Amino acid sequence: MTATQRSAGTGQYADVNGINLYYETHGAGRPMVLLHGGLCSGEMFAPILPALAEHHQVILVDLQGHGRTADVDRPLDVTLMADDVAALIEHLGLQKPDVVGYSLGGGVALLVAIRHPHLVGRLVAASAHIRRDAIYPEMLQQQGQVGAAAAEFMKETPMYELYQRVAPRPEDFPRLLDKIGSAMAKDFDYTEEVRGLQVPTLIVAADADMAPPSHYVGIFELLDGGLRDGGWMGESRPKGGHALAILPGLTHYDIAVSPLFAAVTLAFLDKQS
Repeated sequence: MTATQRSAGTGQYADVNGINLYYETHGAGRPMVLLHGGLCSGEMFAPILPALAEHHQVILVDLQGHGRTADVDRPLDVTLMADDVAALIEHLGLQKPDVVGYSLGGGVALLVAIRHPHLVGRLVAASAHIRRDAIYPEMLQQQGQVGAAAAEFMKETPMYELYQRVAPRPEDFPRLLDKIGSAMAKDFDYTEEVRGLQVPTLIVAADADMAPPSHYVGIFELLDGGLRDGGWMGESRPKGGHALAILPGLTHYDIAVSPLFAAVTLAFLDKQS
């Protein structure tokens, strides 16, 4: 059963930051904003949503140009999408929700915490690299082929099927591919911004992710992690409350629906400060 089937009629739109942002609310408890990967939508989390929503109010967001959120006349940029999410948090009156994101959504989640730390409780960033050059060269080559010209070849993919089923303007799929391709072609490096994170952060990656495990270990080191023994009572763990999870037997393409991802996310979010 898909997330949409399970929650038919619960989705709403919020006019924030110049975009009509679609979101769904599931469960009750401490709020968690959950952000999907590129060319997907909040529906992708259907396999783990029951576990996440058992004790949390989960707000599933469809980011710009994805799912049920129509595109607007601006680039697909993680900083702009982060500002969208921050505006949604304020629009809904959420009190320091936790923000959880995967892949593109992980990058957006990081930028929400970097740009709007006063709005975020805890942060989980899964399969989100902070430098473009961290990605394996063959993956960069594949990303360079993403654009409107690839739309015809993607018609048999789940991403295309989803877009045709739920998008306000299904004919915009080639435009989305163009924008995603342009976004992935841009160089970026958020090393210094991550070093200054003020929000307790869990870095999550698969052991066979789009970037090597060493990249995610390096992010943890930027957050004062992996530099010394943690101590018998955890007294020497990273000062900001940060943590790292490399999940075994997974890839960039199945980590977000893994029970392991749900388990480590909940363990981190529910940990007392």
